Parts: sequence; structure tokens; C-alpha cells
Amino acid sequence: MSQLRSFAYLIQFAFQRLAVVVFALAALALTMASIMAGIGLWDWISLDLRYGGEPVENAGMYAQLTLTALAVGLCFFLPTNRRVMQLETSHRQFNVGMQDVARAYGAVHAADRAETFQMSSEFDSVRERLAYLRDHPDLSTLEPAVLEMAAQMSHVARDLAEVYSDEKLARARSFLKQRQEEVELFNSRLDQAKAISTEMKHWLHEVELEESVAVAQLERLRDEMREIMPELGLERVVQTEAPERQPEPTSLDNIVIDLPPKAAE
Repeated sequence: MSQLRSFAYLIQFAFQRLAVVVFALAALALTMASIMAGIGLWDWISLDLRYGGEPVENAGMYAQLTLTALAVGLCFFLPTNRRVMQLETSHRQFNVGMQDVARAYGAVHAADRAETFQMSSEFDSVRERLAYLRDHPDLSTLEPAVLEMAAQMSHVARDLAEVYSDEKLARARSFLKQRQEEVELFNSRLDQAKAISTEMKHWLHEVELEESVAVAQLERLRDEMREIMPELGLERVVQTEAPERQPEPTSLDNIVIDLPPKAAE
């Protein structure tokens, strides 16, 4: 993308210069032709022009003089256009210089974060960074002023490089990764606990339902037995803790004793 933009700037620069040359040559040629036609050395432009149905005399001369005045007038704007083009060129050069500085600073700052530099004093620190930039394969073609500016910027930002060093960032990423794994493990265990709780609740509900069904069946069986016992000639006696009168031995065969209900009831 940057190469395409540079190519477009180059085409624009060439056509701007070509347009200036064409305007200047056209103004000069029209001026010389008008002067020579005025002194009789050349003929005026022949132009068949009619207005209101009547032919306009010397229409070619008027057209030539108008074009000459227009071309000469445009030449007065050429110095302004030249200054604008110079400003655009200087702006592009400034952008290129800042991009180079940013690229060089990014490289030396990355090396500083990797704890490549060990010098503490300002002079030695800048010199060490400058030597690194000069030996860098991708930055050796940059201007010395750009490399020096990047080295000075890196020295100013050495505290920032120390705080955000590669080792500390790797330790922080490892810590965050472990915390994330712990959170994921906790969430999985929480989901498992929720599933177990749901299963236990469902199980408890089924057990209670089965117990209620069993109790209902037992009560129904008792009711049926109470209805059948008188028809069979059996006597129903409820056992108490202190009975008032004991049944006679001869009537024990016709006595049915209710037992206390079990735990399942």
C-alpha cells in the first residue's frame, strides 16, 4: 500500500511539473505569435465566426489575443503553484522522516524491552543504542540524524521499557492464563455440582413419590382388611400399653392385634 501511494505521488509530481512547463510554453508561444502578427510578420488566426447572422470581422485576431491574455494571466499563478508544490514536497519528506524515526524507535525500544542494553549513564546509553541501530540490517540505510533521534527517544523511554519488559509481560500473561484456567475449572465444577444437585432433587422427588404410593397402598390394604375381618368372624383388638382386661385363653384364636407402623409408613 505504501509503495502504491509513493507511485501515485510520483505520477502527481511529474504531471504537475509537466503542466507548469506546458502553460509557460503556451503563454510564450502565444505572446510571440501575437507580437509577430501585430507587426505584420505573421498572419492572425483565421476564424469564421458569425453573430446575429452577420460575419464578425477579425474574429481570429480577437480569439488569438484573448488566448494570449489568458495564457499570460495563468503564468502569474505559476509562482504560487510552485510554492504549494514545494510545501507538499516538504510535507511528504517530513512524513517520510517521521515514519523512519518511528520505525527506528520501535526497533530499539523492542531491544530495550528485551534487556539488550546495560549502560546506565545518558551518554553511554545513547551511544549503545545508536550502535545497535547502525548494526541493524533493516535500519542501516537511514540517515544518522534519524538514528540519533531514535536512540535519544529510546533512552528517555528506558523506564517504560523496564516496566513493560518482555519478561514481566510474559509473567503477567502466564499469571492471567493460569487465572483463566482456574476460572474455567471452577465453572466446570460448578456446572457439575448443579447437575448433581438437580439429579438429587429429582431422585428425592421420585423416592418421596414412591413412599407416598406405598403408604397409600398400605392404607388401602388396611381398609380392606378392616372390612373383611368382621365377615370372617375375627375380633379386632388394639394393643395398648396398660390393657384393663386380658382376653380369655379360649378367645385368643379370634383376636387380631394391630402392630405399630414401620418406618416406611
